[in-house]
Amino acid sequence: MLLQSKKNILSVGEYVDGIINFDRTIFARAITLIESTNPKHIKVAQVVLKKIFHKTGNSIRIGITGAPGAGKSTFIEALGVKLCTEGHKLAILAVDPSSIRSRGSVLGDKTRMERLSLFDNVFIRPSPSGGTLGGVARRTRETILLCEAAGFDIIFVETVGVGQSEITVRGMVDFYLLLLMPGGGDELQGIKKGSVEIADAIIINKADGDNVILANLTRDAYKQAIHYLMPATDGWETPIMTVSSKEGKGIDEVWRKVIDFIEHTKTTGVFYKRRQNQQLEWFYNQLFESLKEIFFFNSEIKKLLPKLEKKVVEGKITPELAVNKAINLFLQKK
Repeated sequence: MLLQSKKNILSVGEYVDGIINFDRTIFARAITLIESTNPKHIKVAQVVLKKIFHKTGNSIRIGITGAPGAGKSTFIEALGVKLCTEGHKLAILAVDPSSIRSRGSVLGDKTRMERLSLFDNVFIRPSPSGGTLGGVARRTRETILLCEAAGFDIIFVETVGVGQSEITVRGMVDFYLLLLMPGGGDELQGIKKGSVEIADAIIINKADGDNVILANLTRDAYKQAIHYLMPATDGWETPIMTVSSKEGKGIDEVWRKVIDFIEHTKTTGVFYKRRQNQQLEWFYNQLFESLKEIFFFNSEIKKLLPKLEKKVVEGKITPELAVNKAINLFLQKK
């Protein structure tokens, strides 16, 4: 089976070999293949995934999120440099905001990781979210599998900071880290509860210079507030820590917490149970997406929807009745 390209032709075998042996060029093209919405590309991509699946699952998957300005890129670079220096193979999947209309994306922010990009054992891949709920590109799960097959033992998924919809990333990582800016106790009023209660660690970043006192106040405020929330992971108390990514302070402590968490959840079995649940969640997400595509690409449905929209807007039919008409037409055509 071949995939046509303007530059050359790659077979499934070439993709598989390029991924497993980490040919950087072929690996990047494989991710592009995975992200493609072209039906032919999707078919080839699924065959590639099937052939590399036995090589997946052996990494630590870490979700990193936070509001714009929290210093995610600086934090990721500081932690990433530490890990790469220690010999880890690190993949960073940085999902950027996309235009809802054009599906375009601003990806230039990742060029700021200048120190980290010098390492041979790091791969940074910015991908537009395409408007996907949760700030995560639709094919991020598949990309994680490619990274694992290529031998990356640590994978960061940096997500768009969009509040409660960030819960989506919880369904694809082992450890979820929320990054915040110093803001004292008042900041508690502005943070989304959903993001806090699914975090396995909360990091107050930019704890340097004049911000140190404010960062400590923010940490203390969150330590008090966290007691009123259910723990994100059974048997694990969410740590609230201060970090200066710019100065490198607190980075070692953050990584020790990650390792403690992984060891704890593997001992209790939570780690493996969570991975199993994530596979099921992935299955149902893909099922719903496929059904949605089948429905909306139906030629008769495409003709009917504008008419139903007009009637709903004009108040001539209720939304529920309109939905029933569309579904009934779809089922009749089957």
